[in-house]
Amino acid sequence: MNWFEIKKSHYHKEPVEHILTDAIFNLKEYDILYENQNNLSHQVWQDFDTKYKIGFEFFKDLREFNKNKEVICLWFFKERSDNKKYNDIELKGKNIMYSPNTFFITKSKNIKISDKGKRWPYRPVLQLDLGINEYNKIIKMIR
Repeated sequence: MNWFEIKKSHYHKEPVEHILTDAIFNLKEYDILYENQNNLSHQVWQDFDTKYKIGFEFFKDLREFNKNKEVICLWFFKERSDNKKYNDIELKGKNIMYSPNTFFITKSKNIKISDKGKRWPYRPVLQLDLGINEYNKIIKMIR
């Protein structure tokens, strides 16, 4: 994955340590994956898997992601026709914007997903299998 694109400005200590960035994945690549989000056996997803060698799971809605992971690493695949940003995620009291091609990474389990004001039937998200060792390397790199 393009972790080297994460900058110090993407790193936040409050309310808990997390990374929030929309600057690490090429929009053209994202668009191809987005267009094939309903077919994870498509060649573009196989190429993604081969290139980045990181496990992942795709969820139709943000509420479905696995909170039991050691590190929560979410890549938002927001519905294209939904061009607004929403505060659908709360991290220990802080609102996190759910917007397309954005990565949200944290070790915190204090995450709430809002249903209040939800206007779309789906809030697609890709959860990446980011281990604690890789997470710590990323944090060390950007501090």
